[in-house]
Amino acid sequence: MPRAGLSTRAVIESAAKMLDQQPGKELGIAAVAEHLGVRPPSLYKHIEGATGLRRGIMLHAKAELATVLGEAAIGKAREEAVHGISIAYRQWAKTHPGQYPLTMRAPAPGDKDDEEVSATLVNVLYTILAGYRLDGDDLIDATRFLRSSLHGFVDLETTNAFQLPRNLDRSFTRLIMSITTSLNDWGRS
Repeated sequence: MPRAGLSTRAVIESAAKMLDQQPGKELGIAAVAEHLGVRPPSLYKHIEGATGLRRGIMLHAKAELATVLGEAAIGKAREEAVHGISIAYRQWAKTHPGQYPLTMRAPAPGDKDDEEVSATLVNVLYTILAGYRLDGDDLIDATRFLRSSLHGFVDLETTNAFQLPRNLDRSFTRLIMSITTSLNDWGRS
């Protein structure tokens, strides 16, 4: 009989928190079960093994990041929206170092849940960039530009690759300014 209060959501959320506490470490069923105070077979009522656990954390991470970015853009347009989501993106990645890399993966072919949550995340960016009157290929290119710029900075920061004696917040602000300048000029190129 499953432990009271134990659900698929509770298992995934607990595992996601564990992953953030030990980023880069392989997270297994036994460790999650021990953390939850249950025996490993009890988890199989809620997830489909280690693969199901990883998939669940990935879906959770993508959905949470999409929500955070969407909330950061509410009531804002253009530069303010880009600034808001950039700050939120960086903060979320730093707060969730184990989950963040899972958000970078393209949807698995044929995985409808992954395709849906990934589309939600990209649509947040499309909505923000539509304020720059971008569509079609320009919108796709601008989305790739925005994502790769933010990811590049965050990846370098979270792996301690920035060692020069310069304030990172200032550098990030300059990055955001460069992004918005480029987006303002996007249609002219």
